[in-house]
Amino acid sequence: MIPTSLEWCQNQDKNDPLGDKRAAFDLPDGVIYMDGNSLGPLPKSVAPRLESVVKQEWRTDLIKSWNTADWINLPTRVGARIAPLIGAKAAEVVMADSTSVNLFKVAAAACRFAREASTKRTRIISEPGNFPTDLYMMQGLADFLGEDYELVTVERSEIIDAVDDKTAVVLLTHVHYVTADMFDMKDITAAVQAKGAMMVWDLSHSAGAVPVDLNGANADFAVGCGYKYLNGGPGAPAFLYVAERHLASARQPLSGWFGHKSPFDFKDDFEPAADIRRMLVGTTGVLAASALEEALKVFEDVDMRVIRQKSLAQADLFMALVREKLVGHNLGIVTPEKHTGRGSHVSLSFAEGYAVMQALIDHGVIGDFRAPNYMRFGFTPLYLSFEDVYRAVDILADILDKEIWRDSKYRTRSDVT
Repeated sequence: MIPTSLEWCQNQDKNDPLGDKRAAFDLPDGVIYMDGNSLGPLPKSVAPRLESVVKQEWRTDLIKSWNTADWINLPTRVGARIAPLIGAKAAEVVMADSTSVNLFKVAAAACRFAREASTKRTRIISEPGNFPTDLYMMQGLADFLGEDYELVTVERSEIIDAVDDKTAVVLLTHVHYVTADMFDMKDITAAVQAKGAMMVWDLSHSAGAVPVDLNGANADFAVGCGYKYLNGGPGAPAFLYVAERHLASARQPLSGWFGHKSPFDFKDDFEPAADIRRMLVGTTGVLAASALEEALKVFEDVDMRVIRQKSLAQADLFMALVREKLVGHNLGIVTPEKHTGRGSHVSLSFAEGYAVMQALIDHGVIGDFRAPNYMRFGFTPLYLSFEDVYRAVDILADILDKEIWRDSKYRTRSDVT
């Protein structure tokens, strides 16, 4: 039986080992923010860091800052900060580009490896309902590679059985962006590799939210974004991982100058760097990269297992309160109950989910909506309290009980939902 009283929530907050982390974020007054799974809030130290980059490194030191401020090594420096959060070595992770671009790069590299093992391996497997950009990029990659390459989507319960001697790559999102269903990374990876295929993981809804152990799972490649649980800011750079055993020979199709062995020799012919830098393409966006680097400092003294313990407890509380306070409203909980089978957000289904979410946002609780009828609520323990969760459900109950969501102003869809 999960306690659901306000007194219990307040007691949990008093004894929260992560309680002091909330002060590291610049959260707006009167807002319960439950959308860190889509965009993390602003860490307080980021604005001063950006001011320094702009006024000192850019304005005063100008181009010298590529050396004096070490802008040139931002991709590997930020990658090294992300590595402990995803169970990787520092030399295996680099900050680069966007998640979509990184997916194209690592999947192409994986296809090349698979093709070298067998010319029959021309099939990319994913699941229907995966995050759209993952599917779009794999459709584009298959079209680009031509010949017999194709993307095949298979229901998650049938993925392993579908892997055969024609399969080059399996691409899966570790935590599903809507349901929060979480794959067993180690078991899936082992099963895929046992059949001769390469394994690529999308960690966009995992990194900074749940413990990830890429090395322990023997993963081949992975990607993830910097603006969700890592709090790097809107459009923050993404990251990618290449297992150490693949670094010397991994080849990606976007052979830009930052991926060159010696970019400032300005040679006509491309020679890939001998390390993770071979996965880079063009010049680093220094402002965005600096914001992400600074944001990651909030994780320096945090154990991901402690984050996970709190997020599970908060999600358990949320689901218990929904069942207790929202009886009769025909809401469905689509996120798994089992701790090992879910990530760090909870989705509710409701026929008028969009309007309800807009009403919630208007009343100080920020989550988000995903078509066709899902309301998502993120549990981000560095700044979300148990009392926040309790009060968020109270506000949701009030909106449903009084049918506040029926107001026409909540039913007109914006471009971004």
